[in-house]
Amino acid sequence: MFFSIFVCYDFDYLKRNKLNINFIYCDMIEISPRCFDIFLLIMSGIAAIVFVVLYFLKAGYGIFRSNRWGVAIDNKIAWALMEAPVFIVMTMLWWNSERQFETVPLVIFIFFQLHYFQRSFIFPFLMKGKSRMPVTVMLMGVVFNILNGFIQGEWLFYLAPDNRYTVSWLTTPQFIIGTLVFFTGMAINLHSDNVIRHLRKPGDTRHYLPDKGLYSRVTSANYFGEIVEWTGFAILTWSTAGVVFAWWTFANLVPRADAIYHRYRDEFGEQRMGRRKRIFPYIY
Repeated sequence: MFFSIFVCYDFDYLKRNKLNINFIYCDMIEISPRCFDIFLLIMSGIAAIVFVVLYFLKAGYGIFRSNRWGVAIDNKIAWALMEAPVFIVMTMLWWNSERQFETVPLVIFIFFQLHYFQRSFIFPFLMKGKSRMPVTVMLMGVVFNILNGFIQGEWLFYLAPDNRYTVSWLTTPQFIIGTLVFFTGMAINLHSDNVIRHLRKPGDTRHYLPDKGLYSRVTSANYFGEIVEWTGFAILTWSTAGVVFAWWTFANLVPRADAIYHRYRDEFGEQRMGRRKRIFPYIY
């Protein structure tokens, strides 16, 4: 396999040789299913920590841009550099897989890449204004995207059982429901981003409270769309890898949506906010 991270060996022979050592050794060659499961568990645990921390620490980009996060670069370039690695990693894993042109893995691959092509090569250059992103924030995003690209591609193209994603998978309830949820989330996300982009006229630097589309119900409709999208992906792949990605999306975006809600409430007041929720309509 061309791109890989871990391989695990269970040294039972050490016991047989009367050495009281039984451990897992990992190197940078390839990954076993056992190591992959451990890796997913570790990533899930880190997401739980991130979820808690982000309720107390505002990531310093966008509306919360702060010089405390260090050197910053142009927002458009930062977004492209941050999102492109997952597109590249997934492409590498697909290209070097024996499942390269199997119908279902290819369809799922296209779904995934549709999002990240837009996110890497279209979305950044639709941005208006002269915002900047701290390099530290961008690099954290790069690391996560590389790891996530590995997780999704490794499962889909190398570790999923050979009989999992046959053509019959396209008619399963998981795939049909998951696909509908995935593209619903994508549509919400794209529409919400478009609403945000058109809040200001050229040269205007003021803040506005968006109210079109789902923004009439929540203050972070774009984040809601993204959570729905990757929940759909988890359903249509019916995989732990997909669930871990959905959990990371939730853990990253829900606390930020809470921070944005409070920022808007302080800036525009309770009356202007109305009955809007943070991220999940009518719920939170």
